[in-house]
Amino acid sequence: MPETPVAIRNNLAAVRDHTRVYKDFTYVYPVISRRSGGLSIGINLNPDKHCNFDCVYCEVDRKTPGKTSVVDLAQLRQELTALIHFARDGGLAREPKFDEIPPALTRTPRDIAFSGDGEPTMLHHFDECVRVAAEVKRAEDLDTTKLVLITDAAGLDTGSVKRGLEIMDANQGEVWAKLDAGTEGYYKLVNRTTVRLDRILHNLLVTARARPIIIQSLFLRMHGQPMPPEELAEYCFRLEELVHDGAQILEVHLYTIARPTPEPFCGKLTKAELEAMAATVRERTGLKVVTFD
Repeated sequence: MPETPVAIRNNLAAVRDHTRVYKDFTYVYPVISRRSGGLSIGINLNPDKHCNFDCVYCEVDRKTPGKTSVVDLAQLRQELTALIHFARDGGLAREPKFDEIPPALTRTPRDIAFSGDGEPTMLHHFDECVRVAAEVKRAEDLDTTKLVLITDAAGLDTGSVKRGLEIMDANQGEVWAKLDAGTEGYYKLVNRTTVRLDRILHNLLVTARARPIIIQSLFLRMHGQPMPPEELAEYCFRLEELVHDGAQILEVHLYTIARPTPEPFCGKLTKAELEAMAATVRERTGLKVVTFD
């Protein structure tokens, strides 16, 4: 079972700023993650900003060209090792953005997360990137540090990703998979993709039959309106179907907008609204639901 995340105030600079640009690194960056409960070292496998979703709430600036479309495994290894050493030696804790965070939360990464400026599972050699991260994790004796894949679930059915997940399974791996809607129509409004919802649901089911996963869902206000009650009911039904068919869902993480979005019609839910929706999900599905406003 996942550990209970440490409560971290969401108004801190290191929490609000999740930029993927750090020093002269290309692939690796540090963030303080409320969901992780401390330091998360991100691995950006999409510095070219390539993604198969165009979510209305995504804060990635896709108007500015990305650095590169190539992931150099040797450079990835070097950057990850260097950032782990820098954090462990207290260098990160002395930086202005991180000096408000308790030092104990900045020295050891709670997780190494495949995330970044796009969808990590689109990379053709995803498994090789996971292998590098797992080898660094073992070499640095980070036995309790998780390997986390943050994904929209569209690529979970590819061979490279399946092989990568097997490596993660042997190295404290965890899958955080997106599900922002319960119907095809609302899903297309929020995630703006050509990938069909039934493919996402199928990939979630197959992946979660093999290992427990976390569902992460961003709920927001669009054009002044939160998710309609009937859409929330369909969302709950999708979760119920997954569990009924054998999916192992550890937790559902419900959160709302935390940083500026490119679309002016997107807005943040209030804490009360998010908690009310979480209560509905708990009641209808029986799953553990954690909120991050």
